[in-house]
Amino acid sequence: MSHQSELISTDINAYLAQHERKELLRFLTCGNVDDGKSTLIGRLLHDSKMIYEDQLAAVKADSVKSGTTGAGQIDLALLVDGLQAEREQGITIDVAYRYFSTSTRKFIIADTPGHEQYTRNMATGASTCDLAIILIDARYGVQTQTKRHSFIVSLLGIKRIIVAINKMDLIEFSEEKFNQIKEDYLNFVKALDLHDIRFIPISALNGDNVVNPSESMPWYTGKPMMETLNTIEIASDRNFSDARFPVQYVNRPNLDFRGFCGTVSSGVFHKGDRITALPSGKSSKIKSIVTYDGELEQVFPPMAVTLTLEDEIDISRGDMIISKQTASPTVADKFKAMIVWMTEKALTPGRQYIIKLATRTASGSISMIHHRVDVNTLEHHDASELNLNEIGLCTVNLNAPVVFDPYKRSKGTGSFIVIDRLSNVTVGAGMITDNADEFNLQPVSPEDRAARFGQKATVILLKGHKAHETAYLLERKLFDNGHAATVVETLFSEPDEFAQLINNAGLIALCIGLNYEAADIEFDSEADSIDDIYATLKSEKVIF
Repeated sequence: MSHQSELISTDINAYLAQHERKELLRFLTCGNVDDGKSTLIGRLLHDSKMIYEDQLAAVKADSVKSGTTGAGQIDLALLVDGLQAEREQGITIDVAYRYFSTSTRKFIIADTPGHEQYTRNMATGASTCDLAIILIDARYGVQTQTKRHSFIVSLLGIKRIIVAINKMDLIEFSEEKFNQIKEDYLNFVKALDLHDIRFIPISALNGDNVVNPSESMPWYTGKPMMETLNTIEIASDRNFSDARFPVQYVNRPNLDFRGFCGTVSSGVFHKGDRITALPSGKSSKIKSIVTYDGELEQVFPPMAVTLTLEDEIDISRGDMIISKQTASPTVADKFKAMIVWMTEKALTPGRQYIIKLATRTASGSISMIHHRVDVNTLEHHDASELNLNEIGLCTVNLNAPVVFDPYKRSKGTGSFIVIDRLSNVTVGAGMITDNADEFNLQPVSPEDRAARFGQKATVILLKGHKAHETAYLLERKLFDNGHAATVVETLFSEPDEFAQLINNAGLIALCIGLNYEAADIEFDSEADSIDDIYATLKSEKVIF
């Protein structure tokens, strides 16, 4: 590797210590399909001599079979497009991570997809990044996906943006065209929360302004891409003011030690600081800050440590330790958030989900969708649900209080994921914007109840000699699959009225007998098995 110091051959321990102290920069590449994101990363690695010889040989061989750059040329995009489907189609599907370092910094690159249907992958890759490189094809200028990705980058709180106007060789390195694209982009992002935007004209295929300055564009006097990445300031983007320590684990190896393990989310903690544990509100002092290598006097993000306290106060996993010298976060069971939906099954208000915020997990629901954002135009639209890759402002209601900050203030305590209760799959990601408005509470509607239970309120009549047994077996099967049903027997004086009351509450009434006039659907317990009845309820969309 070209940047390695002499220490690697003379004192390996000193070299590793030096490498460990380097600042880490996480960045992503995003933009439209075929704008050259993967090629740019390959060029960065190739021209800075960050590729091992065996890797380069493998890419040369693959370029013959899967390359898109023409005969005799190396397709550097193959360094990151590793999936067979990506190579066959010449596109990026999954988020690919690459690691490299220079003499001053370590880097983690996230190569994210350009296709609209992979927006959730792009949001996932961007969530941990300090900087975004947004590529624009110089031939076409600002496109829909450019706007989409710029909005998501803004939403995720990335403050540093490099707009790389690529394929300048295809427009004869025109300064006029470069300036026009720059003006168009700045006009679009006026409404977005983006602060530090830098424009670099490049040709990723040929290497112009990637690692070395371009001789073909003498009119560009700025730094090339690699030098910009090496020198751009990122330390000031982190929140060192609001001290937050989500408790991940309570370490109790013996009677003489109780430590609270976790990663500092924001701010700085010192030995001897007065702290408060939330949501309980109990106070104490930091007795020691323990690590594997010994005790420390202070810690800051993203250090993982164990805190011990002078007093025996009750703190559990999911609680938050904050410094009394900093502003307090909010403790509440509801908040507003921008949610990116990540699955085919739509987000429906009222349906129960698991919400994981920092180390705290609570059940809850999205009680209201205030609006859906058209990420191409930034317009707001009314919405009753959020579909795959859509983004909307929602109110989230939880069954227990949580500790949080607005996402723009603290990413670690302002972001959360939404998990499906039955499949345990992550279905959404959210960024908290504000406290929820109490006066926005609405009466419970039939649609709310249907979403909560995953079913349509229905009166089912079961006939035949096995009706009693079938009703209770069906109730169990429905219950085990997350639905709400109850059996109504003939012992009630007004069974029809009772069944209707159950129906009004959003439940499924399983009625036994022959005289239920309000039944919506009937089954013969002797002819229809439990599985047959359940399958019919599925196909008729009584349960979903």
